[in-house]
Amino acid sequence: MSLPPLVDPATSLTPQEIRRYSRHLIIPDVAMDGQKRLKNAKVLCVGAGGLGSPALMYLAAAGVGTLGIVDFDVVDESNLQRQVIHGQSDIGRSKAESARDSVREINPLINVVLHTERLDSSNAMEIFAPYDLIVDGTDNFATRYLVNDACVLLGKPYVWGSIYRFDGQASVFWAEHGPCYRCLYPEPPPPGMVPSCAEGGVLGVLCASIGSIQVTEAIKVLTGVGDPLVGRLMIYDALEMTYRAVKVRKDPECPLCGKNPTITELIDYEQFCGTVSDEAQVAAADSTITASELKAMQDRGDDFLLVDVREPAEWEIVRLPGAVLIPKGDLPSRLSELPQDKPVVMYCKTGIRSAETLALLKNAGFKDALHVQGGISAWAVQVEKTAPVY
Repeated sequence: MSLPPLVDPATSLTPQEIRRYSRHLIIPDVAMDGQKRLKNAKVLCVGAGGLGSPALMYLAAAGVGTLGIVDFDVVDESNLQRQVIHGQSDIGRSKAESARDSVREINPLINVVLHTERLDSSNAMEIFAPYDLIVDGTDNFATRYLVNDACVLLGKPYVWGSIYRFDGQASVFWAEHGPCYRCLYPEPPPPGMVPSCAEGGVLGVLCASIGSIQVTEAIKVLTGVGDPLVGRLMIYDALEMTYRAVKVRKDPECPLCGKNPTITELIDYEQFCGTVSDEAQVAAADSTITASELKAMQDRGDDFLLVDVREPAEWEIVRLPGAVLIPKGDLPSRLSELPQDKPVVMYCKTGIRSAETLALLKNAGFKDALHVQGGISAWAVQVEKTAPVY
């Protein structure tokens, strides 16, 4: 659908701005009026990571007058494979500050506003309020629902993107003109069902593919050009190099943007989405050990089976001594390989998958099963500090 421009145009462009944005100005559909609207626009990018990197860089280059950056994290070496707004010298720095410096190098004419606190239900409405448009570059369901709900309650459009391995998705959610994120995904997936990029990986350049779509949609919404992805979900398959659009209809029964909304304020999104299932939390309550405790068991020569429930590609990167590999998805069909007469200790990367498999084993009668809190990441901190981390 064609929509009116989201923002009014600025009064004028300076000679320097005219030189800088000349390739926009000679596009009839953008021209002087569209560039003035970009100059007057205030856009907030939630996250300065994989999707936030290309989004911030191209929003800055396009001349969006005010760019807000929300990110409380610091740059890690593993980020550099895809988060191209950061460099080697930025490792250990605030991502928001690193992104700001890169943005200013790209375009010193724009205003950059930093929000270095963790985004949550207590501050989202206040942070979002001054901005015209939100670009969601987050990678977890709790923050996605938070961004969506805050935007709907504030009446703001936002551009959403998602990436995983070789697949990406993008859409524009604007409850005033179409569906919201809850219309597409009424409930989050069960805890542990959908691995994050940190667990499943992502092709680095996929961030640029989806991030550039997000910026394209932001420019269209801000200037009123073209047909934005309101009511459509764009799905990209990098391996097949295919794009397809799926229609998304507004759900009249949506608890947030439907006819009779029941959600009128922000909620506890960590609790709503959960990181592990209730069943896994119960199982782990008295059957969890630390990486240091696991090392002590090994040093004492305790008799137990150590099971790695990660994927084979992760096993090739790093593994714990004495472990056997049985991926989480294979475990239900391989329970017969596990001993009943001694403890089974499971670990994964961070402890989430092993907690879920612990619940499975407990239900199957393995009363002495244990899992390692923090997984192999904790092992690299507590025990073997030279172990590779990923």
